[in-house]
Amino acid sequence: MTGTLTIAGLGPGSDALVTPEVSAALAAATDILGYAPYVARVPPRPGLTLHPSDNREELQRASEALRRAAEGGQVVIVSSGDPGVFAMASAVFETLEQAPQWQELPIRVLPGVTAMLAAAARAGAPLGHDFCAINLSDNLKPWTVIEKRLRLAAEADFAIAMYNPRSASRPEGFGRALAVLNEAGCGERLVIFARAISGSDEKIETVRLNEATPEMADMRTLVIVGNSQTRRVGRWVYAPRQAR
Repeated sequence: MTGTLTIAGLGPGSDALVTPEVSAALAAATDILGYAPYVARVPPRPGLTLHPSDNREELQRASEALRRAAEGGQVVIVSSGDPGVFAMASAVFETLEQAPQWQELPIRVLPGVTAMLAAAARAGAPLGHDFCAINLSDNLKPWTVIEKRLRLAAEADFAIAMYNPRSASRPEGFGRALAVLNEAGCGERLVIFARAISGSDEKIETVRLNEATPEMADMRTLVIVGNSQTRRVGRWVYAPRQAR
């Protein structure tokens, strides 16, 4: 097989946060596949074909990418952030598991700067101690699982990075998440709302969890709930390195 498949993370939004390794893969690609807004971040050029698709077509996208690579293409699937964090890398390997004819393809996963890490850096160091990441979308898992994980994370006193908090199709989900965390005794914890990090309309707001409202987040927002020791120092927010 002469083709290759690269699964690349474009970072949170700014071109300055795209790694040189990813930039080199994009420059060598014959085909770019991904969710339409992410593909739109790749400039067109001669010899490159862009294949944008809908956000819920991950497995079809993965299958098409594998097929094009098997036919000799230098194929790149793009995700925002890091492709292994709630993104396309898992979808590719899920597809590959059912397609033994493609399992010898040269495949690379190139890391990217996640929204979680970019937001934390803008805010200070809210992930300076133990933390976890939870996707609030219930498209691929039931809400009962999300609620259980939120409660256990609160009980373990993790800082919690919450992805995909509030979409137009499920606007009630984030409100339910806030209620769960309030019921778990997290009302005084600091919460960072980081929207469009590294973009021209970037916005960061920090409040206590019991002051947070669902309307403060949308699908472009990464939410970080601090642990019980997370504190402010000037305009910064950080988690002490030692647990109590």
